[in-house]
Amino acid sequence: MIAVLSRTAPLAQKAAVVRIAEDAGLEVHVSETPTHCLIGLLGEGASTLVPRVEALDGVIEVDRKAPPYMIVSRTHHAHRTEVRVGQARFGGDAVHVIAGPCSVESREQVLAAGDAVKMAGASALRGGAFKPRTSPYAFQGLGRQGLELLAEARARTGLPIVTEVLDVRDIDAVAEVADVLQVGARNMQHVPLLRELGRLNKPVLLKRGLCATLDELLCAAEYIVSAGNGQVILCERGVRTHVDHARATLDLAAIAVLKERTHLPVIVDPSHAAGTRALVAPLARAALAAGADGLIIESHPAPEVARSDKAQQLRPDQLTSLMDELRGIASVLGRPLGVDAQEAAA
Repeated sequence: MIAVLSRTAPLAQKAAVVRIAEDAGLEVHVSETPTHCLIGLLGEGASTLVPRVEALDGVIEVDRKAPPYMIVSRTHHAHRTEVRVGQARFGGDAVHVIAGPCSVESREQVLAAGDAVKMAGASALRGGAFKPRTSPYAFQGLGRQGLELLAEARARTGLPIVTEVLDVRDIDAVAEVADVLQVGARNMQHVPLLRELGRLNKPVLLKRGLCATLDELLCAAEYIVSAGNGQVILCERGVRTHVDHARATLDLAAIAVLKERTHLPVIVDPSHAAGTRALVAPLARAALAAGADGLIIESHPAPEVARSDKAQQLRPDQLTSLMDELRGIASVLGRPLGVDAQEAAA
């Protein structure tokens, strides 16, 4: 359950709620929205404390039916969260595109990809240094060497870097380079990893698992946020169904539902849902029209020789063409594509 107080309530009033909960052996999570202080009381016997908590000075209400993702829920958080990545604000008025290769393969490849992504107008460069693959014999990425190449690409282009972290032991090394640490679909419920990422002061891009419900995705986000890091971007990347005409089924309804349930920004990965480059542009256009705050798109200087996901990666000219199309759609929706003047000045 959640005890709701005004954000401006005296510290003593907030402390009184916490003291009652801790004396009863409950776990306590305190978070603040622009208008309220939310004190989550978790554990067996929480409901028995309702009369005592309701009687405390400063307590506006006690929500007995709070969802299990109480901090990321919109129930008591009317304002949308904006996550800053470089000059971009995900969840703000503008729509942002993250683009780049599936894997970092060489210095020449990642620098060329960075140049193409910047020229196309994307807001950030993606690239996998550590790659989780279905087969243990497939290319697993360059690891820490890949991180060094991503750092060089950032220095050259000025673009923020988005890259995946697979292991708790690699968090510090990845965080030294990455502006956004990505949690892939396979790791969405890797609880120790989520908790450690919650102790960082860096954005986390959390992808929906292959068979995960939206509530499971939001509970995974709650692990990160409840540990102290509120900078989470959610990503719909398609779920596994019976279809065989695409790698996965892109759940466009998830965009609208997530925006109803959470204040966190929501982006879409059309590349992994498509599995083939011919479908990437249509899915990207549809996701933007459905209200996504951004997209993450795979693009490679020469997809035919890519060491992973070669079938779905766009060529630089295809990325540029798609960005032009997306710019038109965003304009119709009243949302600029890329970093606008207001964001740059903020």
